[in-house]
Order: sequence, then C-alpha cells, then structure tokens
Amino acid sequence: MSPSAPPTPSPAAAPSVAFDVGPLHGPRTGVGNAVTWTLDALRRCGDVELMPYVTSMRARLDGETRRLPMPAAVAQRWWPHWSPPLDRLLGTPDVVHGTNYVVPPTRCPRLVSVYDCWFLEHPELAAPDVRRSADVLRRAVGDGATVVASSNATAARVRDLLETDRVHTVLLGPPPQTDAVPAIESDDETGPRTETDNVTDDAPYVLAIGTIERRKNFPLLVKAFARVCAEHPSARLVIAGRRGDDSAALERALWLLDRTTVARITVVDEVDEATKQRLLAGAAALVYPSLDEGFGFPILEAAQAGVPVVATTAGSIPEIARNAALLSEPSDVDALAANIHWALTDPVMARKLVTRGTRNLARFSWEKTAAELSALYVELADGAR
Repeated sequence: MSPSAPPTPSPAAAPSVAFDVGPLHGPRTGVGNAVTWTLDALRRCGDVELMPYVTSMRARLDGETRRLPMPAAVAQRWWPHWSPPLDRLLGTPDVVHGTNYVVPPTRCPRLVSVYDCWFLEHPELAAPDVRRSADVLRRAVGDGATVVASSNATAARVRDLLETDRVHTVLLGPPPQTDAVPAIESDDETGPRTETDNVTDDAPYVLAIGTIERRKNFPLLVKAFARVCAEHPSARLVIAGRRGDDSAALERALWLLDRTTVARITVVDEVDEATKQRLLAGAAALVYPSLDEGFGFPILEAAQAGVPVVATTAGSIPEIARNAALLSEPSDVDALAANIHWALTDPVMARKLVTRGTRNLARFSWEKTAAELSALYVELADGAR
C-alpha cells in the first residue's frame, strides 16, 4: 500500500478590512481621490474582504457602509484621550484602515494613512480640526497603530516626527485617464464666457493646479512668473484651484505686480475634471512650486498629458518626478523663474522632460498599490493571530 500524499493545506481566508470611506463624502480633495482610486483597485484585486465605514452622522450611505454613530468633530476630541474599542461597531474586522490620518480605537491591528507631514511640522498654520486630527494620529501611533505613507520621503518624516518604526511605504498610482478631453463651449459666439476663455492657443501658458493653500507656494510662483514676463513677451500663467488659506497672500502678490503682468495671469476657482484636462492638454508646462508634498498627483497627470514639469525639491517631489522635472529650491524665486523660462523656450529640453515623464509613469500603477496594501493587511492580520 503506497503512502498517502500529505493533505493540501487550504488557502487562508482573505482578511477582512474595515476601510474608512469618509473622504469620499463631501468636496473631493487629493486625499479623496487617493482613497477612491485605492478602494477601486482593492476591489479589482479581490485579495481582501472590504468593510467600508464612515465616522459621520450626516453622510448618506449605501447598504454596505457602516456608520460609526458620532460626528467626526466629537471623535476628534474624544479619541486622543480615551474611547472604548469600536470593534463591534466596525463588524469585528481583522484590520482597521483609517485612510485619512485618523483611525478609531480598536483591539484589532490598525493601519493609518499619512500622505504628508505639513500639519505636523506647522501646527500653527493648520485649521483647528486638522490639529485635532494630529492629536488622534499621535495617540493611535503611540498605542501601536502602523502607518502607511504615500512616499519614502513622507515615511522618513513620520518615523522622526511620530517616533515610530512601524511605517511602510506604498506608492499610489497615477490618476485614471479619461477617454477624451471635451472642449469648453458657449451657446453662441456672444454667449457666456468661462474664466479660461482668455487662455488662447497662440499664447503659451504655464499651469499650476491645487488648492490655494500655504504649502502650494503660489505667491512665490507669481513673483517668478513676473520675472519670466520680462523675458517672454507672450507667456501666460494659469492657476487652477479652489480658494484656501493662502488666497489673501496670493491676492496681495498679484496686487504688487504691474497691470500688464497681472493681465497675463488667470486664477480659476476650482475647475471640474474636464476643464482641468483641457488646461493640461494645452499647457506648455506644469509648474509645481510647493513647499511640501507627500506624493504629487499633478506630476503624473502632466506626464500623462505629455507636458513638461517645473517643480521644487520639497517633500516627495524629487522621489516622484525623478529626472522628469526641472527642480529648484522652494524659496529660490530666480531659479524657479529660470526653469519656467527654460521649459518655455527650449523645445529640446521640453521634449526630454516629456519623454522622461512617460518612462517615469511606468513605476506607478494601482494594481501594484493594491497588491502591496493587501500584503500589508495580511501581515498585520497574521501578526495578531
């Protein structure tokens, strides 16, 4: 009688993950996009059982999303100090993933996403609710939560600022591309005009995208562009993004310019996706003058659109852009102006940047993001068994 073959081990069950979908509710931000695209990728991957939840009393939910029955503002004030574990309200998952800097108290392993550390390093510039989120984050990490960072640069700063080695880097993917870039049209030749109608095809323009907040450094960009205007007779600047905590500073920077220069700058308040794609498609360069970034979706969007990038060396930008951008220190207005002028006037360099950007895109995919994140969920779940 031949010996029987050893039994084949059954595959381990996919871990259940309580996943914070709060950023999907309300105005869409960069974090909201990151969470949306991560969630979509995890669902396609199918390696984990997702259990969406929100901390909100007002969000309209679908049938599969659990609600932690407390306002987010109450949770921000409560969780830094004490709270009973919320495992049962979350469905007793294997892992809880707080996708927006905050993770609720539970007995199971916790993962919290950190996209940048600006608010940790500059609390005096943060809004009160953001400062309270920082308190929740510090308490969670102090109690054993693991951090997932969107770049190695962010991960390094998390280790220093939060004094923890429980930090993993999972790069995000590029923004999903639409099939077409629709033109903006009016009803007739004398119909209503949009704020971008004065951006003409025969006048090259550089584009900046992002909420007008301090870390985006738009006042310095305006000063740099004024220097470009002295060398380039027709270039324009378009700044597209909703108003934020640096809007007044940007307005002051514009007020200090002469009228001729101001006339060549267009500030567009929060564009929709179609308008953003149209602006990218026609731009001579994307300018990203930030004081800090935790990832940098616009860098990848510019690469997708075949647009050269001019940026700073702040935060994760060198890591994400690599050699596909002309970089300068975030406080160096003259160097930023020189790089904008270079991108506008040197077609050979512009083509090199576009080619490098296309190659650089190959490093990023949502499939890779989902696979690495799923592996981290499994590692955390296994470690708790």
